Amino acid sequence: MDLPGPRWKKGKDGKDFAADAAAYPMSAIVAELQASLRDSQAVAILSGEGGDALLPVGTDQAKLLNKASFGRAVESAGEEEQWFQLGPEEVFFLCHALKCMAVESESKKHIGEGELWDLLTSISEPFPEMYKAYEHLRLKNWVVKSGLQYGADFVAYRHHPALVHSEFAVIVVPEGKAFGTRCGRRVQVWSDLLCALRASGSVAKTLLVLTISSNGCEVASSDCLEQMIVHERTITRWIPQQCREQQGKPHRQEASRDVRRQKTCRQKASREENWDTREGVVLSYWGVILSFTVLSSILVYKLKF
Repeated sequence: MDLPGPRWKKGKDGKDFAADAAAYPMSAIVAELQASLRDSQAVAILSGEGGDALLPVGTDQAKLLNKASFGRAVESAGEEEQWFQLGPEEVFFLCHALKCMAVESESKKHIGEGELWDLLTSISEPFPEMYKAYEHLRLKNWVVKSGLQYGADFVAYRHHPALVHSEFAVIVVPEGKAFGTRCGRRVQVWSDLLCALRASGSVAKTLLVLTISSNGCEVASSDCLEQMIVHERTITRWIPQQCREQQGKPHRQEASRDVRRQKTCRQKASREENWDTREGVVLSYWGVILSFTVLSSILVYKLKF
């Protein structure tokens, strides 16, 4: 079955935003944000126990964060400096993958990448698989946001959520002996998968299951990310009516060819019948003339004798 594809939103003029997204792709926005944060030596401050962080930025960087769809802006009194709240996956992605941001504790103590990994994995057991899925999609220039309201782990957008609706509802599943015991026990039995499939279909999204294979590596450090393998599987419902229509197309084409073939045969038979009729009329005409000639000869012969 064909995937539904992107559903672009429309502007005031009634045109969709597909052209705007093509003119300013997400890869270019993220690269611009990466350079800006790196040049300013941006530092995020971990807050609370959920692994979130607050990032102070200027006006231009705030616009880039918004365009790249990282975090969410929080209210602040000053206009020159703004604050963005980043989720755990976003924090580690900017720190580890893009290497454009440092992290500090609330006491202004620098937190290295290894220490940050230990902290985030201690807060959330499935963080390694969840981050690997997030990084996998983000490096492919998908915008990844929380899928909690759709009953999924993430939702994936082709571009900024203001321009296009989310295209995929993403479920993260670990592979191996720990299958079904991590990532919130998301998929344990077939009914779980069917529920997720129904939920994603009701909101016009394709269900994307990312199976994370750790290859037996330990998740004690971020080095395991290089050994993890992500398998992508899109799952759609089997609709019998649609399948019958698809299978019926060749039959309808064959039936159409049969109808054209029968029509051609009828036309040919009709031409042959008309030709036979014309030949019969001609032969009947010459028969009448011949009979009239014979009768006239006999009558003249009798009159003479």
